Amino acid sequence: MKKIIFILLFFCATELNAQKNITCLIKTALGTFTVELYPAKAPITVANFLKYVDAHLYDSSSFFRSVTLNNQPKDSIKIEVIQGGDIDSVKDFAPIPLETTKQTGILHTNGAISMARDKPATATSSFFICINDQPSLDYGGMRNKDGQGFAAFGKVIKGMDVVKKIQQLYPEQGQYFKPKLTIISITRK
Repeated sequence: MKKIIFILLFFCATELNAQKNITCLIKTALGTFTVELYPAKAPITVANFLKYVDAHLYDSSSFFRSVTLNNQPKDSIKIEVIQGGDIDSVKDFAPIPLETTKQTGILHTNGAISMARDKPATATSSFFICINDQPSLDYGGMRNKDGQGFAAFGKVIKGMDVVKKIQQLYPEQGQYFKPKLTIISITRK
């Protein structure tokens, strides 16, 4: 009987542990910030991000893009994000299904971290962080013409000032950084 109770407690604890939020430190040449990930709400997307983190594939990658209100003259729907996680495509894991904001309830609010994609189910390693609320990136938003939005899976909980510094790094260059800003490491906290 004790063995059965122990096994049940073990599985319950494992299930509860799987639901806990996970924090990661993103260390860059401009400073460090902390993101909190929500595996209970976006399990596929969080697991995908953590595969790259645990394999140290984000280490020495970069933030390579900053979208501001001033550098997207041809876009009728403007957003504010920084984008990073450019991994050599040979090292990319398989693309993941899109967990929409309609499914997860995690919206693209200020500090949200989300996976970049082209078509649905094409996200691999590249991610972005929202500066200010970006509802056009949610399900039904039309920043992506398919209206499916993007897969938000967490939020910056400390160091948003670093994110804003990254966004304003090269204001005169357009969206793509030259040189890119090094991501020194992304690690679980």
